[in-house]
Amino acid sequence: MIPALNLTIEPDLSGKTNWLSEKYNAIIQATNRATLQLSSEQLQQMVAWRPETLRDTIMHILSFPELAWRSHEHGSMSTDDMKACKDRLQHIVAPASIAEYGDQVRHDVTEFLSSGKDESFDRVVPAHYGGEVTVVELLNIILSHSTHHLKQVYWFMETELGVKPENPASPKDFEGIITPEKLI
Repeated sequence: MIPALNLTIEPDLSGKTNWLSEKYNAIIQATNRATLQLSSEQLQQMVAWRPETLRDTIMHILSFPELAWRSHEHGSMSTDDMKACKDRLQHIVAPASIAEYGDQVRHDVTEFLSSGKDESFDRVVPAHYGGEVTVVELLNIILSHSTHHLKQVYWFMETELGVKPENPASPKDFEGIITPEKLI
């Protein structure tokens, strides 16, 4: 709205980007901890809520934040972008490799969010999630999306695999992240 209305104010996004950075750090680390508890065989189990494996769900949790922050560079987070990313990451299947990828995404997203690049934060991009949104808005939407899927992974680990998540994301980690009440 600022450019559209020709306003000369500069919004301070530091509070939002700091919060997002903290939350992404917590949620991606929690995803990695859960992933490292699982065997390659368990990761190949089909999940109950869509036709994909547990590995695919975990990669979805990790790759969508990557797509969201990269949207400031290439200008979108479309279904084509999502498919290309999924294809690019197909070779990452072992738990340790998935967690390594997650660590790289966590580093890249949190570094971007602490960069102070307001022009990049404010770039409006067309996104499958949210429509025409700023990159920071998209990162907020995707944080909620990834967090919802992490909660589903926890449920699947306990209910279907009999694996209790060790050191799962805490209520404080989830605080302020809006996710649907209904898990599946």
